[in-house]
Amino acid sequence: MDIPNRHVPVMLPECLEYLAIRPDGVYLDATCGMGGHTGAIAKQLTTGIVIGCDRDAESLELARQNTTVNIADAATLERIRFHHVSFSQVGTALEAERVPQLDGLLADLGVSRFQLTEGARGFSLMADGPLDMRMDRSQGPTAADFVNTGSEKDLADLIYQLGEERRSRKIARAIVRARPVTTTGQLAKLIESAVPRTGKLHPATQTFMALRIAVNQENEELDALLASLPKLVKPGGRVVMLTFMSLEDRKVKRAFQELQRNGQVKILTKHVVPPTDEEVRDNPPSRSAKLRALEIL
Repeated sequence: MDIPNRHVPVMLPECLEYLAIRPDGVYLDATCGMGGHTGAIAKQLTTGIVIGCDRDAESLELARQNTTVNIADAATLERIRFHHVSFSQVGTALEAERVPQLDGLLADLGVSRFQLTEGARGFSLMADGPLDMRMDRSQGPTAADFVNTGSEKDLADLIYQLGEERRSRKIARAIVRARPVTTTGQLAKLIESAVPRTGKLHPATQTFMALRIAVNQENEELDALLASLPKLVKPGGRVVMLTFMSLEDRKVKRAFQELQRNGQVKILTKHVVPPTDEEVRDNPPSRSAKLRALEIL
């Protein structure tokens, strides 16, 4: 597996600042991705460890490769423990490492560059490939299963609710008429024919997002992680969440507010923290990032 040429972890200085890393602490990167955040946390540890989790086994292997390349110190590398688990299973990673609770947890909810650019994974609008979209390719139905078996109404509802796509009925009708739909290129073209481009975004962008969320049960997985935060992280520990879509940001915001109302946490970010202008210039994928952080009481 080739290591992508350039991986820049989003809002890295801000993530490290809000985590307030202790050299002897135990941290968990719930979305290890390409390993950028995980490796940076490891470099700040002396006797602590960082648990790097991801539900995508291929991304996890790339994280192993990237950290090996980017971290020359063997002792620092030994502080990273990789686990192939989803959000709802991170507790099993703590059990495996014999860690009762964490000093900090980071979750970058963005889709990795590897997933978006590797056509065979079925996420990409630009690189044609099988209509898959599973982050864990060993489990569950594919995006092709959703588009080829769902009713027109169910597809329209899915695209509208998860993709916030107002033209969902036209898109669902076009999909049903064109079935079977088996590749990302085929799906992107038929959506573009049904609802022509009106702005910068490809007209299939929100539909692809909706299918990805449904295939991977992203809302359910995020809900499970948010609900478990007071159990996973010790009092005084920090939680940092990076979101990239309004749907997930609202979910994180409301969960944080509910935890604060219950007296379980203190929200550290009065307002959402955006990337700096310099970062957006140097790392365009960061432009839609929003950071929220809290401290467990």
